[in-house]
Amino acid sequence: MKKAISILVLIISMTACNLEKERNPIEGTWRLISAETTEKDSTFSTFNTKTKMIKIINETHFAFFNHDLKNGKDSTNAVFFGGGGKYTLKDSTYTEHLEFFNNRNWEDNSFEFTVKVQNDTLIQTGVERVEKLGIDRIITEKYVREK
Repeated sequence: MKKAISILVLIISMTACNLEKERNPIEGTWRLISAETTEKDSTFSTFNTKTKMIKIINETHFAFFNHDLKNGKDSTNAVFFGGGGKYTLKDSTYTEHLEFFNNRNWEDNSFEFTVKVQNDTLIQTGVERVEKLGIDRIITEKYVREK
């Protein structure tokens, strides 16, 4: 009887372990460490060392926040923006559906990226296109996982 109970407990434990969902590698909190934009024939860095940006990705949503490192005290360089929404991930195709952003003209647009996670680095490359603002550019952003 004890052996049967032990086997039953073992089977239940193994089944429970197998039911655990595989962790999505892009989920987590990420800090931007480099950013590059290509418009027309020109490629340039858009990374600002005077700001800090994080991106938070959970099972269904993403959010990003960027602010200056002087706590807004330097009014000529004070920065804060944030946005977020739902996303989809199919293989390496990551699509953000921007629902919230402090510049409302960006809202209700979708942006498709190719993502790759290497160790603690997330790299996303794709097109930002907002027709009503005349924006059409390729961006590449690199993030490091926050511990």
